[in-house]
Amino acid sequence: MQALLQCSRKIDWLSSQIGKYVVWLILASVVISGVNAVVRKVLSTSSNAFLEVQWYLFSASFLLAAGYTLLQGEHVKVDVIASRLSRRTQIWIDIFGLLFFLAPMCLAVLWYGQPFFENAYRSGEMSNNAGGLIRWPVYLMMPLGFGLLLLQGGSELIKRIAFLQGLIEDPGAKKAQQTSEQALAESIRRLAEAGKGQRGSQSV
Repeated sequence: MQALLQCSRKIDWLSSQIGKYVVWLILASVVISGVNAVVRKVLSTSSNAFLEVQWYLFSASFLLAAGYTLLQGEHVKVDVIASRLSRRTQIWIDIFGLLFFLAPMCLAVLWYGQPFFENAYRSGEMSNNAGGLIRWPVYLMMPLGFGLLLLQGGSELIKRIAFLQGLIEDPGAKKAQQTSEQALAESIRRLAEAGKGQRGSQSV
């Protein structure tokens, strides 16, 4: 079990790193959307490539961060009944859900999504819209995102079994830590301060 827990920690680290950087895709999507709106209103022109890259980025952020969302326990849970049960019973419900709902769904998407991506990659499938983008990068997000989600699901399963054996603390307990949004805001603040400092040194 200790070897499995070590593997679980590595998967958690991977999901945390992905969550830390994927949040920048959301910022990029917002910036591109804003620029596209300004160009459309001011210059009365637009580009399908700019429109499509927005949902490419949204798809990437949504799918790639699915494992991170599971790690943080931020996925949607309807626990009207489960919240009244003991914590060990809730853990058993989590185990059942991971084994019989999450894992089969991820495997099904991987089974059907991988050939979908491969066909688009080999054929060089392009968007039907004029000036649109090539399609395989966004198709890649399906097997990649659900593969990462399946990995994190395995990590959550390991942690819950270890908890039932008394080897670790409750894996579902919320820990006070900086969110990805807060980390992004902090990174932007540091970049802004570094830019101000660099301009100040150049003026001197």
